[in-house]
Formats: sequence, structure tokens, C-alpha cells
Amino acid sequence: MISFKLNGQRVTAEPGATILETARFFGVPIPTLCDMEGLTPFGGCRLCVVEIGDGEASKLVTACTHPVQEGMRVRTASRRVVDARRMVAELLLASCPQSKTVQDLAASMGIHRQRFRQEHEDCILCGRCVRMCSEQMMSGAIGFQGRGRERRISTPFDRASELCRRCGGCIQVCPACELRCTFNEPERAVCGGCANLSPPCVDHGQFDDMQCYMDPCAACRMSGA
Repeated sequence: MISFKLNGQRVTAEPGATILETARFFGVPIPTLCDMEGLTPFGGCRLCVVEIGDGEASKLVTACTHPVQEGMRVRTASRRVVDARRMVAELLLASCPQSKTVQDLAASMGIHRQRFRQEHEDCILCGRCVRMCSEQMMSGAIGFQGRGRERRISTPFDRASELCRRCGGCIQVCPACELRCTFNEPERAVCGGCANLSPPCVDHGQFDDMQCYMDPCAACRMSGA
């Protein structure tokens, strides 16, 4: 077993386990988008970033792809982590403002207005559809093409693929397609009606920049907040 510290608490995990798997096992929530049960870790959305290490040597890593290591220190809700996740959520919201999945993620982080130029119905390149097609449907009819700003998902040579069985699995797992919200005006981009917006309550005894990482917050429910 591998022993390390998760938010100041000593925990153990099996060799080869990722930070995300271990955090979930111990009930510590970490937001994800590209991660999905049954699909290989991808680390594309960057929402699951956590901070490992101490001081100037600390760095952000994707929890879904980073394996646990003996003696490592992991913080899932430091100020640096929260700021990074909020930035990613705002960019995702600008790319796909009517996705209920993206809206709920943004609202849960306290984002109620986007600062970036709004796109409409743009792919967020989470890779769920590509992995679903390849790993679950054993087809491989679609994949990534191009790099940088030109990166997109399509069939080989942009032609109708003979491998595609029209199963609809790609649409089923796509966070941009699965559920839609109605408003897309910048000032109404995030309604937050579906999210748990309970106020944070956390003991700052060990860390001076830790944010609340409980979702839902047991303390808030018990106090009736």
C-alpha cells in the first residue's frame, strides 16, 4: 500500500491508483468533465487539477491521470487549485454556454457571469466521444484532427466512415449535447438553479488558503444553512 497525505490527512491507496480514484474512495469530491466510468483517463478538461508538493516546489497536476506516490502531499481545494478550476470553467462556459453540464459546473464554483467572448455550441474537446467510440463500441470511427486552435473531432478525411454503426454513443456521452439550458445571454449565462450553492464552512487550522471541498456540505445541511 502507498501512504500519502490528502488534504492534511494520512491515507493509503493501492499501487497504480490515481489521485482522483483515491480521493473519491475517501469521499473527497473533485470536479471532472472528460473523466467517465468505463473510459481510460484523458486529462483533457483540466477541471480535476490538484496541487501536489509544498512551497515553491508545488505544482498542479490532473488528478485523473496522476498516480499516487509514497509520501506525496495533495491538496484538492487550495486557492491555486480553485482559481485554476474557475478559469477552466469560465472558458468552457464561453465555448458551450447552453450545456447544462457545463453550467452546473460553473455555478457550483460560484461563477455567474462569463468574462470571455462567447461562442455558440462549440466542441469542448473533452474526448468522451472518441474514447466511447474506440473503447466501448470497438469502432474508432471518429478521432482528433489538427492541433492548437485547429484541433477538432471528425471522421478520417472528413468523410462518412464505414466503421460508424450509427449507435449514438458519441452523442449520449457528449456534455455539449446531452442536456440543454435555454438562456445564452452573457448576463444570464449561468442560472445556478440546478447546483448546490451551500455556503462553505471549513477549518483553516492546517492551511491558510483551503476552500471548502465538501459537496454537499454536511455541516451546512446539519445547521440548516
